[in-house]
Amino acid sequence: MPINKYSMRHSLAFGSVLLSLLIANPLHAATASSQFSLSGYLNSASPSSFDLAALQSYATANTAAVKSVSVNNNSGGTDVYTGISLSSFLGSYLKTDPTVPKNDILRDYVVATGTDGYRSVFSLGELNSSFGNQNDIIAYQLNGADLTGSGFARIVAPGDVKAGRWVSNLASLEIGHVDYTPAAGGISSQFTVDGAVTNLTTYNASNLPGSLPTQTVTVNTPPLFGASFTGVSLWALLNQAGIITDSTIKNDILGKYVIAAGSDGYQSVFSLGELNPNFGNQADLVAFADGNGASLGSKGFAEIVVPGDVAKAGRYVSNLTSLTVVNAAPVPLPANALLMISGLLTFSFSSFRRRLNVETC
Repeated sequence: MPINKYSMRHSLAFGSVLLSLLIANPLHAATASSQFSLSGYLNSASPSSFDLAALQSYATANTAAVKSVSVNNNSGGTDVYTGISLSSFLGSYLKTDPTVPKNDILRDYVVATGTDGYRSVFSLGELNSSFGNQNDIIAYQLNGADLTGSGFARIVAPGDVKAGRWVSNLASLEIGHVDYTPAAGGISSQFTVDGAVTNLTTYNASNLPGSLPTQTVTVNTPPLFGASFTGVSLWALLNQAGIITDSTIKNDILGKYVIAAGSDGYQSVFSLGELNPNFGNQADLVAFADGNGASLGSKGFAEIVVPGDVAKAGRYVSNLTSLTVVNAAPVPLPANALLMISGLLTFSFSSFRRRLNVETC
């Protein structure tokens, strides 16, 4: 029997389309993770990967970093996740820039990615105990037993409204860093919103707050205990600029962050997940006046105010000059996801060869 050229073309085309779809679409069928990679802005002594034994060994050597968090489950009960503080773990391997005069860690973020390509960005400022102090963990046990359905490790963000930032089947943690560029400083009179937004906008006293609702907050933590600020929601302001997202990617907003910069080059990174009301729901403010309506004086036209931070006011960016929305670069496919693609392609071409053998016999 002659070769059916249509069948040949069909099988080859199927394999080609499958490969292109799997590569183009960052989400794939999840496979159980047995290790995760650690990469990015790290010191020279950092290991490149962790499996369960290595994670447990880290826990044994760093008992203060071991945390248990309780969360409500879908059955009306409580689940207890045990793992390692994400902040402490990353802090063990984080590189620092000696040229930065203050709070270099506020320029850092981490992209957590699962075996299916699902990812979420966390700013190290939101995690650090001196600033946001969020109790996020790399969990490796659920109710005293090893994890099963979500891989050997997953990110658990117990303070979030929804569990979108809970990255199951953890495959990689990649630390990113925003480089420091010194600037002249001075009193700011305006700031821009730019980057991955549809409406690049410059704000000054003539158009802020504009149509955005204002709010006044009082800070209840030192060193600004009792200070009041009036402004607009940082999340609402960014939404007004039109954050660019890909509707084909689940929770694509979680793969983005914003860099707040002051006139002197001081910067702080905020993940959009920590600001989004569905997830971190942090009520950070772009303040343009104090609680009595007076200008901010030496702090410039506008200042980022983070009333939920626990102690230091490091993420308060005075003399605000820009808010830049950034889409974190996707981490390359984990090895087990690539193996899955390879297996699917092998199945496709094996099927074609079997058909070819039948048609040529």
